[in-house]
Amino acid sequence: MHSHLLPGLDDGAADIQASLKLIRSLHEMGFKKFWCTPHIMSDFYRNDASSIMPALESVREAIKAEGIPVEVYAAAEYYLDDGFIKKLADEKLLTLGEKHLLFEVSYINAPENIDKVIFDMQLKGYRPIMAHPERYPFWYRDFEKYKTFRDQGVLLQVNMNSLSGYYGPDAKAIALKMVDEGIVDLLGTDCHHERHLEGLRKGLKEPSMRKLLEQTSLFNASL
Repeated sequence: MHSHLLPGLDDGAADIQASLKLIRSLHEMGFKKFWCTPHIMSDFYRNDASSIMPALESVREAIKAEGIPVEVYAAAEYYLDDGFIKKLADEKLLTLGEKHLLFEVSYINAPENIDKVIFDMQLKGYRPIMAHPERYPFWYRDFEKYKTFRDQGVLLQVNMNSLSGYYGPDAKAIALKMVDEGIVDLLGTDCHHERHLEGLRKGLKEPSMRKLLEQTSLFNASL
């Protein structure tokens, strides 16, 4: 879950050939099912179902033609901004399965309204999934915040590359602590490009990765 493999929609795969290359490489690592989640940001990536679903179909047709035995689905990674709040109020959002809604926040400032927005998501019938919480530096000194989110019903999705140190030592330290505390609900590749593939190959060998994959509590298999 959580990948940027659909062509030409965001800062992930630029075209269908790039999509196929990433998917083929991920399949060789053992991945069999993908949830593609293009960014939706009001100021940068103004995606919606009308852009995402045709891109999904193009990828499905291409992998069938290439004979790559994987399943590909699509939702979105919503950026928590004013545009998202409006979409939440007015639109049916793109979810993983029937109700799981992937969202991210700014890397610079903690959103002051996050508790309210989480509540509003739940009121609309969604189950929020917070993308890569280990990458938000403003919570590094407030680790209990992660536990509070889970108590609120938010699932926490860690990037596999965080476990290998791809995003730096601080993100790795928080990810490892989340593993030790047993508060990782989902793993995601967050794969955008080939550089991420190298990190994934390294990350799959990490003891923390093995520990997570041996847990029965990971939610990935339910999506």
